[in-house]
Amino acid sequence: MGKKSVMSGVQAKGGDRIQFDFEFEGTRYRPTVKRVPSEANLRRACKQLTEIKKRIEIGTFKFEEEFPDYRFKHALPAAYADVKADELCNEVFDKFVAHCEHRVSMDDMALSTLNGYREILDRIFRPEIGREKFASIVYSRLVEIVAANTRGVKKKTYNNITSAVRTAFKFGYKDRPGQFNPSLALSTFRITSKDRPKVDPFTIEEAETIIAASHRIHGEWYGNYEEFRFFTGIRPSEQFALRVSDYEPRTGRLSITKAIVEEQEKNRPKTNQDRDFVLCRRAAQVLHAQLVLRERLITEGQIAHDFMFFTAVGEPLRTTYLPYNRWTEVLETLPVRRRKPYTSRHSYISWRLMAGHNRLLVAQEDGHSVEVMERTYAAWIKGAKPADVKKIKAAFAGRPSGHDYTFDSARFHRRRYRKQPLQSPGAGTRTAKWLQQGHSRPHAVEGSQIAKSLSSRRKAAEFRGRKVGWGGRIIRPEDGPHPFGAGHGALGRTTAHSDEPRCGATDNTTRQTEHRGRYPSTSP
Repeated sequence: MGKKSVMSGVQAKGGDRIQFDFEFEGTRYRPTVKRVPSEANLRRACKQLTEIKKRIEIGTFKFEEEFPDYRFKHALPAAYADVKADELCNEVFDKFVAHCEHRVSMDDMALSTLNGYREILDRIFRPEIGREKFASIVYSRLVEIVAANTRGVKKKTYNNITSAVRTAFKFGYKDRPGQFNPSLALSTFRITSKDRPKVDPFTIEEAETIIAASHRIHGEWYGNYEEFRFFTGIRPSEQFALRVSDYEPRTGRLSITKAIVEEQEKNRPKTNQDRDFVLCRRAAQVLHAQLVLRERLITEGQIAHDFMFFTAVGEPLRTTYLPYNRWTEVLETLPVRRRKPYTSRHSYISWRLMAGHNRLLVAQEDGHSVEVMERTYAAWIKGAKPADVKKIKAAFAGRPSGHDYTFDSARFHRRRYRKQPLQSPGAGTRTAKWLQQGHSRPHAVEGSQIAKSLSSRRKAAEFRGRKVGWGGRIIRPEDGPHPFGAGHGALGRTTAHSDEPRCGATDNTTRQTEHRGRYPSTSP
């Protein structure tokens, strides 16, 4: 006689039914099916129960489909799903955003991630499906919406949009166990090496030129900011969050434990891993100069915080808006090919690898994996020249003695008035001489020529074909003689080249010429 088989969870219920015994959504159920409880049918029921448990585990089990004749349907989780059947997409999105806000408050999600989700849902999906029933959205509908809003964008942008809607739908379908989530079928694009922008670091000479220009044009606060980035490779968000206590002057060690993203401070950097490393001598010199500047502004009452880097008036840096604008202004004055500010980080890592620093150490101190570092900077590891390596090591050893880092306040002011009025009184002298010689239309006095020398199309239209003096004023006989010509005597206040002043602190319309008040005049 053979061994009796044991079929756990399946048993005969009377002479014409088989009972299943399993747990679903925390509740024990014992549904039955009309089937003769023969040994073969019991084995089939046992296999069926095994499949049911697997589908419960992965979340694809639908009770009403498996046991349509179950007499206690009102007690099933599917009844709750029926209540949710009329829920709109906007309602699900609102609950999803509220859940993400709670995660941000618990430091489980970055604020930038929340803002990205909210922006994508508000801009793309709410206008399209916000008022439609959540359960009625199908895969093809989502594909159409994503495709219509991702024409001409990069793969990363497409993936961000797809990820946002998939995460929101995954949240919504947690209330609907056993139902198919159509957003799971949305696929993302694989980003290859050709899709990533190639690293294009600055040479050490270009970096020194940018650093010197930053000091000269915008002052020590911005010059130190840029110089420190070039010789630490620190990310902008991490540099904003640096505090005085993060630096140990005695040992030269710097701790990276925080970041500021979209004006909100995070208790961890981008990679979620704190870093601690020793600064090179050049970076340590920059921080020493920054601390001296900070103490001076504290004495003047402009600083009441402990952040390491700040603006010209002592306010902490919270966004990339101001540094990015200053970066653009500096590069506009230099014969250097324009690149993004983040290139300073790529430059520093490339210089370290070219100088032969340990790759594992570079990856740990700069906050990325060895694989990413070798894939991104491999070309610069192989292309190092002895002369370049010597310059890099010299730059790491300390600030160069040949550069002048003095703030040029006059140059800073002149940048706002690039179109200056003609300053030489020789123009008035030549005008008077041509008039004394009896020339009716001297070629240099003709209105269009004078306007061209002044670089003003407005004056050209106003004085075309008329005899004018220096500054665009009509020469009158009653002005009398003048040591520098009749045209000079007629000069009063010059008119600004722009109807609106370019600087709110300076009114160009009342601006005097440089020579006025310094030369004698016989005019009354």
